[in-house]
Amino acid sequence: METSKIKPIINKYALACALLASTNSILLGYDIGVMSGAVLFIKDNLKISSTQVEILVGSLNVCSLIGSFASGRTSDWIGRRYTIVLASATFFIGALLMGFATNFCFLMAGRVVAGIGVGYSLMIAPVYTSELSPSMTRGLLTSLPEVFITAGILLGYVVNYVFAGLPSHINWRLMVGFAAVPAVGIAAGVMFMPESPRWLVMKGRVGEAKIVLKKTYDCEDEANLRLEEITKYALDVVTCDSRAADTWRGQGVWKELLKPSPPLRRILIAAVGINFFMQASGNDAVVYYTPEVFRAAGVRHRKELFGVTIIMGLAKTSCVLVSAFFLDRFGRRPLLLLGSMGMAVSLAGLGLGSRFLEHLDHKPTWAIGLCVVAVCADVSFFSIGLGPITWVYTSEIFPMRLRAQGSSLAVSVNRLVSGVVSMTFLTISNKITFGGMFFMLSGIMIVATVFFYFFLPETKGKSLEEMGTIFEKKDTEGSKVIEVSER
Repeated sequence: METSKIKPIINKYALACALLASTNSILLGYDIGVMSGAVLFIKDNLKISSTQVEILVGSLNVCSLIGSFASGRTSDWIGRRYTIVLASATFFIGALLMGFATNFCFLMAGRVVAGIGVGYSLMIAPVYTSELSPSMTRGLLTSLPEVFITAGILLGYVVNYVFAGLPSHINWRLMVGFAAVPAVGIAAGVMFMPESPRWLVMKGRVGEAKIVLKKTYDCEDEANLRLEEITKYALDVVTCDSRAADTWRGQGVWKELLKPSPPLRRILIAAVGINFFMQASGNDAVVYYTPEVFRAAGVRHRKELFGVTIIMGLAKTSCVLVSAFFLDRFGRRPLLLLGSMGMAVSLAGLGLGSRFLEHLDHKPTWAIGLCVVAVCADVSFFSIGLGPITWVYTSEIFPMRLRAQGSSLAVSVNRLVSGVVSMTFLTISNKITFGGMFFMLSGIMIVATVFFYFFLPETKGKSLEEMGTIFEKKDTEGSKVIEVSER
């Protein structure tokens, strides 16, 4: 059994595979970042209303629900690696449709297709990485998708800034269509990755799984031990008849998920809960509508608006890197609790600044500065806690046979809540003001902090097969945990 006292050593092969798989997530980040600016020009060029803007922005998140919901069964059928390729190809088609759109309906069609691709990528990248990673560095490697989402947001901000000076009927097309370029490179790169060893075992391809494990573990004895452990816990899927194993496509999993045993129910509560609060925090909406927020605060010039978003993107990127490198040292719970409490305070500060500016015709520089700092703090604390840890936690706590489809269910909730928040953010803000909206989000993060404390146990240092041992009893930190029978 591995112990957290051993200093983690990153396996270069596992790191390379995790990086390749995680690059898929840059597509969502780029869309979030680029649409925050492109929507200003789309609104002017296509003459669409504020309601249509909300539908346009939120539709990708709602449609990604389709991809995330289908990704579990798909990845159990064709494998983790080819599901990543499918995600990139789908997003590529969506990006081209958006870039060549001539009207709102055409643009929406592109958003729907791109959203399905995003849904696939959000579920499969963390699951693939968690199944490939040694347990002592799984936190770092499985948080890489969030690193690339954040990098994609920053790239989107930079592209906005570069193309903002072009005519409004051209610039937004280049902004949204540019996403097709990395999609091609990602799909090509993924073809050089190995398949998940745990998926190979479930398909009865134990020999291939052994080859992959020997590359991802520096010690051959440890690789053999892991293979023995994985095979033991896959007995409910893989039988002695390899042909029977090869016919497994994830049958029966949804029946268990929809009628869970008490232990599985608690795992579902933890996985669905963290995904719900990740998006109920309003982070995606804050990022999407930052230009609108700062325009209301008094920053009028569009170049200045995009400059502020770049500063925010740099802060977000820096913090997610810090979190990634310390996840396996300090654990999931401390960083998650720190991040959620920090978000609650930051959103309250943003609410105060926004409410102050709402009642003044002349916008003082210090008040605008307070809002800028508060937004940067909010996205930074998100990148320390909820951002990376949601993907890590969701992909590691489910039993092996239920992992892909269980994760897809949790991520579907993530996408649904993200779409609802994005599509109602401006409407609610118009009713209760931006200040009122941020106060409400601050309250949600207080509730989230309490939920995380009581329902999410620590998982660092455990192999995926050992994960069930942390459930069923109360640990010393007061969080409820349960044991899942792998049969």
